[in-house]
Amino acid sequence: MDWSIYYPAYTEIKQTSHDHDSPDLQTPPTQRMRKEVTVADIGCGFGGLLVALASKLPDELLLGLEIRTQVTEYVQDRIKALRNQNPDTPLYQNIACLRANTMKFLPNFFHKGQLSKIFLCFPDPHFKARKHKARIVSSTLNSEYAFVMKPGGWIYTITDVEDLHKWMVEHLEGHQSFERIGEEEQENDICVSVMKVETEEGKKVERNKGDKFIACFRRMEDPPWPE
Repeated sequence: MDWSIYYPAYTEIKQTSHDHDSPDLQTPPTQRMRKEVTVADIGCGFGGLLVALASKLPDELLLGLEIRTQVTEYVQDRIKALRNQNPDTPLYQNIACLRANTMKFLPNFFHKGQLSKIFLCFPDPHFKARKHKARIVSSTLNSEYAFVMKPGGWIYTITDVEDLHKWMVEHLEGHQSFERIGEEEQENDICVSVMKVETEEGKKVERNKGDKFIACFRRMEDPPWPE
């Protein structure tokens, strides 16, 4: 995956050594990233959370993943405009968005233990029972989240649908790689405060005076292999 087009400010040119046997043949320089993506907003919508977290997590690279083509293009244009409006600062250089079906291809983007935070904000509730298998939290997907997350990393969930909230809690608590984070620790986390108010869906819930159900989970250490 070539991340340089998404985070140009974090890209450096690596000069390759010359072939001494063929001095006229020069290998072109390659680009490499100085940092890896460590935060993923899955189903990022119109990018409200990404933009808000850019200044809260200045030392992290954040990536929004969105399945809708036009919405992805909107977020990419939004980030480009914000960068152009702040040319003399690193602000917004650490966020990007790409189109992806994470339910199918999440491990294609991240290696084992890469992510420290995953956000699942107001996912599609898929109300009908026959559609529950399409929910963004499931036994299979939780194993993929566990694979790409480093121990100690957090999964953040928020929804205005209580049934979906209970479903996500049940399935994440039921997975051996995750433990639920206590309410006090959760409420003291800056990302939770931002997540409550900065997504477009969250703002709509706020206007309609609806409820927001939040649960966060910690990626636990893998148990040692038996000797």
